[in-house]
Amino acid sequence: MAMNFKELIRIDQKPALYAPGDAVMWTDEYISQQLLKMHLDPETDSASRKPDSIKKTIAFILRFCQKEKMDICDLGCGPGIYAEKLALIGHNVTGIDFSKNSIAYAKKHAVEKKLDIDYRCENYLSLDDHEKYDLIMMIYTDFGVLIPKERDQLLSVVFKALKPGGIFLFDVLNDKNLEEKFKDQRSWKVADGGFWRDHPYLELVQEIHYQDDHVFLKQHSIIDDDNTCTTYRFWTHYYNEHTLRPILDSKDFVHIECFDRVLPESDIWNGENVTFYKLNKPYKPSQS
Repeated sequence: MAMNFKELIRIDQKPALYAPGDAVMWTDEYISQQLLKMHLDPETDSASRKPDSIKKTIAFILRFCQKEKMDICDLGCGPGIYAEKLALIGHNVTGIDFSKNSIAYAKKHAVEKKLDIDYRCENYLSLDDHEKYDLIMMIYTDFGVLIPKERDQLLSVVFKALKPGGIFLFDVLNDKNLEEKFKDQRSWKVADGGFWRDHPYLELVQEIHYQDDHVFLKQHSIIDDDNTCTTYRFWTHYYNEHTLRPILDSKDFVHIECFDRVLPESDIWNGENVTFYKLNKPYKPSQS
């Protein structure tokens, strides 16, 4: 194919902070199928964590389950890996994800295992439940991919959806080992079909660290054989307790705690590099 070098020069420019990409991979029919395969692959951490990390995360979650039968909501549940494990031990579980493929798989698998899990294919930012859940969880650093406006929206809908005294649990990348996690670099490869397309394509990858904003961009520009270019952008924030606590305090959560080394050490995206947060919705004055 004849390359459009003006387009390549445009792609190579540093985007404005939080500039959106051209497409969303989670709702793309082909790409979401590849993501589902990665979720279900126990040998990779690329979409879901490996079995040992999942086991330790479930054990961590259960530390905060004060009743044998709690109402739990798993935001970004994917194919239901965590939801199933919690339902198996008796909890009422709702799983929310906007990937049709993941939700379809989760529903089918729940029927096969005779698990009564309420799976919903929707954007969790539009969650409209009111004081329904004892615990809401968001696992695998999804909190950090939200730009500030989305993050604030999430905290508001979670606060509304929790019962008084309810718990919100989530994990984020912290600011340890930043020089290893985030490096400004570029790479490219030609594929005869693969993750992004079922036909040949050129993939240009840019990794850019916006240090003043504590955010990292990984951008994949996919050029098809007709010279069409589609750009996927993934913004990832990292936090420490001093930068995140004021954000959480502003939404009226209480009893904010952070936990390090919940996950086993394996690579730069696990172990000491991930921090879990627990926060509560306060009880109503009449109940305190």
